Amino acid sequence: RNFRKKSMRKDPVFRISPRSDDVSPNPEDPEGEDEDVKVERMRTANALTVLDLDEKPVIIASCLRKEYSGKKNNCFSRRKKKIATRNISFCVKKGEVIGLLGHNGAGKSTTIKMITGDTRPTAGQVILKGSSGGDTPGFLGYCPQENVLWPSLTVREHLEVYAAVKGLKKRDASAIITQLVDALKLQDQLKSPVNTLSEGIKRKLCFLLSILGSPSVVLLDEPSTGMDPEGQQQMWQAIRATFRNSERGALLTTHYMAEAEAVCDRVAIMVSGRLKCIGSIQHLKSKFGKDYLLEMKVKTPEDVESLHAEILRLFPQAARQERFSSLLVYKLPVEDVRPLSQAFFKLEIGKKQTIYSQSWRILDSYKQKNIDLFFILRYS
Repeated sequence: RNFRKKSMRKDPVFRISPRSDDVSPNPEDPEGEDEDVKVERMRTANALTVLDLDEKPVIIASCLRKEYSGKKNNCFSRRKKKIATRNISFCVKKGEVIGLLGHNGAGKSTTIKMITGDTRPTAGQVILKGSSGGDTPGFLGYCPQENVLWPSLTVREHLEVYAAVKGLKKRDASAIITQLVDALKLQDQLKSPVNTLSEGIKRKLCFLLSILGSPSVVLLDEPSTGMDPEGQQQMWQAIRATFRNSERGALLTTHYMAEAEAVCDRVAIMVSGRLKCIGSIQHLKSKFGKDYLLEMKVKTPEDVESLHAEILRLFPQAARQERFSSLLVYKLPVEDVRPLSQAFFKLEIGKKQTIYSQSWRILDSYKQKNIDLFFILRYS
């Protein structure tokens, strides 16, 4: 048994990492958090104390922090720490799918890897439903960003191997595999080796492997990347059918608000390793979509402060949301912007004075069909 575990941990596909129960305190207290993020943190702390296993969430991620050693500038300098996640806390209930949204480098994949056990947290704690029995492969399903597959095996062979490892009886496995293959329209690829498949088909297979055997916890790291719209719709429908009103739960990372809207019960937006907000899509739209957002692209970094002063002159109640070397984002109250024609006129005058580049736009975030642009501008 021990030999089998060690062998599987080294296998490129069956990477089952030993989980540590050690809990290290987080070195920093959360400051300036959104109210919903505070409530989720309290909910997570309370979940840790629940004794009844049936009442516990399927995923409890408490105060997760991950630090990496950075590069030295020279031989005399100290290594600067790179902090991938800072004090992340959330729970996933039974029957719930939570989406982690953020751009590359936001900390989404690091969070998932800490939950799988691939990466050990610098601080914090993870508790998963079904993990108390040891490093068994059956309780956890994982679809990583990379297509971790055997090139020479066919689609059917992958599914049969995973079914055997997860303890499914042969006759049961055959029926389940047929059902899953039908859901994602993979009948024509069953006998095809993986090295002949498109990226979209490989993603479908990785997803099916993650939900095969009805694991209690499923982690989906950008599952629909590289898929065509039809394939995405098939996968989203399968995700909804798999977890709705079930005893299982899932955590899904994505760049796309459309994907989150399609499958997630709640969404948590990550920026620079922190949770900025969490809630249902409708809740986030209602909470944050009541102002206009102004995005300004600056010609040179030296112009940032002068542009900031000019924006405050044009729109006295403007509140700066984000600042980068070439981009500024402001929240503008409705009374400062309307009528829009006057606001556009003011901005065009400023552009002629060469304070900023040709690119600026005002967005009415409340009236957007989805909140993709709001997410990008407010939290990127």
